[in-house]
Amino acid sequence: MGMETSAESPVPVRTVLQLVGGWITRLGRIWVEGQVTDLNRRGGTVYLTLRDPVANMSVRVVGPRAVFDNPAVADGARVVIHAKPDFWVNRGTFSLAAIEIRAVGLGELLARLEHLKRVLSAEGLFRPERKRPLPFLPHRVGLICGRDSAAERDVLENARRRWPSVRFAVEPVAVQGSYAVGEVMAALEKLDGDPEIDVIIVSRGGGSLEDLLPFSDEALVRAVAACRTPVVSAIGHEQDTPILDLVADVRASTPTDAAKRVVPDVREQLELVRQLRDRGRRCVGGRLEREQAWLSAIRSRPALADPVREVERKAESVVALRDRSRRALDGALTRAGGELEHTRARLLALSPAATLKRGYAIVQRPDESVVRSADDVAENDTLAIRLSDGRVTVTVTGTGSH
Repeated sequence: MGMETSAESPVPVRTVLQLVGGWITRLGRIWVEGQVTDLNRRGGTVYLTLRDPVANMSVRVVGPRAVFDNPAVADGARVVIHAKPDFWVNRGTFSLAAIEIRAVGLGELLARLEHLKRVLSAEGLFRPERKRPLPFLPHRVGLICGRDSAAERDVLENARRRWPSVRFAVEPVAVQGSYAVGEVMAALEKLDGDPEIDVIIVSRGGGSLEDLLPFSDEALVRAVAACRTPVVSAIGHEQDTPILDLVADVRASTPTDAAKRVVPDVREQLELVRQLRDRGRRCVGGRLEREQAWLSAIRSRPALADPVREVERKAESVVALRDRSRRALDGALTRAGGELEHTRARLLALSPAATLKRGYAIVQRPDESVVRSADDVAENDTLAIRLSDGRVTVTVTGTGSH
């Protein structure tokens, strides 16, 4: 619950400090990890500053010499301290009263890094499908490296040797120590927000595991994973593998290798262009030769070599077909004429007119029906007798049979 104060009823400084001291005391004993700086031994008491390995924050630590009587405790060492938070009311200062101190060994660091790798891998930050390809020829390259470092020279010199017109935006940062993570993350955010930057290289030379620890920091690794710009990791030498190598889009074994991966070699590209040009010429030349051979073969054929002779041959064929059709038509007409005469003769032979000319007659009733028997007529019937040269009308006077 807050203290009721006002301008008319303020509280003295001692009361405020005593309250703060009471709140801090409630924390109890805690384990704190950090990096030792400003180590100072005076008499039986040891004073040091415990700096956060990532953020620019620190706390004062005080303890008896016996607690710090450990050769591994030195400036720059990573330690874990069991301490009690303490607030000096008289001075208004905060510190940690050390009870026990342990140096963070190499095995413990490796175990922590392996645990962090498993956590990040389970989240999918190392999956190959999330890694982005590098541009063929970047418009501008962002470089995060140490100030005036050999890694910077290796990247710049090798990149410009391969492609002289390549442009860089260099962000010098601390690449080890307590300030490294914060400065690298700030430079990364700046370059990732620049639309002209097509690829970012994070580079530094080799070093011990402790020196490369900033590049295995979880906050930095997640910042690289969140970048929209492809990131190339070139940390240390071939055998050095900080976690940044696993999350970066491309892992380069050295700064020189990073320059080779990011920038193409102009000589190699010119040679490739020459080879492709020669290949194109050979393909086009071969195609033209094949088409020329085909055209020559077509022109050598009789239809194109002597087109008039082909027309004459076709004309002769037309004449022969015409004569053949005429002969066939004449033969057909002759046969048809003979058949017509034969049919005409048969018709004449079978015609009633021919029979009438021989003296016969046809007897018909008024309705022109033919009388075939004497029994078919009666007396006084009127009949018509048809002769070869006319007709005669008669009246029946009597009937009888032979």
